[in-house]
Amino acid sequence: MTRYEDPAPPCQEPSGSRIPSIGGPPAGSAPRATVVVVTWRGAGHVERCLDALAAQDRPHRTLVVDNASDDGTAGLLAAHPSKPRVLRLPRNAGYAGGIAAALARIDTPLMAWLNDDAAPGPGWLATLEDALDARPDAAAVTSRLLRGTAVQSLGVRLTADGHGADRTEPAPETFGFCGGAVLLRTAALRAVGGVPADFFCYYEDTDTAWRLRLAGLDVLPAPGGSDVAHLHGASTRPGSPLFHRWNERNRLLMLLRCAPAAVAVRELARFAALTAVLPLRRDVPGAANFRLGLRARVLAEVALRLPATLRARRAIGGRAILRRGEVWRRWAGG
Repeated sequence: MTRYEDPAPPCQEPSGSRIPSIGGPPAGSAPRATVVVVTWRGAGHVERCLDALAAQDRPHRTLVVDNASDDGTAGLLAAHPSKPRVLRLPRNAGYAGGIAAALARIDTPLMAWLNDDAAPGPGWLATLEDALDARPDAAAVTSRLLRGTAVQSLGVRLTADGHGADRTEPAPETFGFCGGAVLLRTAALRAVGGVPADFFCYYEDTDTAWRLRLAGLDVLPAPGGSDVAHLHGASTRPGSPLFHRWNERNRLLMLLRCAPAAVAVRELARFAALTAVLPLRRDVPGAANFRLGLRARVLAEVALRLPATLRARRAIGGRAILRRGEVWRRWAGG
């Protein structure tokens, strides 16, 4: 497997080989990781997140991306004793847009994504850094996310219909990671095309895992000691129409970008066919993702984005080391 050097300077595209080589940790005691926290109207919970980061037992930098919050979040960030670096965006770019904006400013070899409603234990970052140090062929390591005492995610599996689903039971390997708390090699993330900013929210993590897998890179499941307490849905409401719109749209876009063509076309056709017959059914489920208007809007948004999505698909294929079918057969339904 390939090894990685330190990342290219911010905003610089990798050149030469499609995937840069990875080296060991940089010399000295400078922080190796930047933890990126994306927030929007996070006044009720972002301080808890920053307190937990300040208690980490491994040096790091903290970059908070404020998605144009209007609830006093900016004042809380300025007053926090940890003095995080803040990137305030002029509009709400969503989680994906916030992470993408941060990536251009990262100059450490490692980059963590952390939800603003998440509070990692004090050994979280050290555990993830050590896990990547032990596996130079891996580009990312996920965390153990907890809602109360229940496990929310130990990693993400790829289902037979192309969904990304949280793993809640320990497993020796995982297809992908939950973007709520993950550590990645910055060079690897840049080399596979960064973050799909126009996803806005949801599936940017599974899309990224797809591209890392196509590049022949591994994603590690949550190691012991990587616990993160997660409120889940503090900024978005799981089950709401917006939640389902983003999930349904971005799953289809992800498949069109990353999956084998037959799989992407099959799932898009299945979604369209179910949408078409909904007016004829009497047993329509009550969930928002079965509303005709929402599904029609998803199809319209996918159609509008189709030219750019197909261009992205060609670029992803051009960088890939493995065939899409190899990744699909290895992980789908696993």
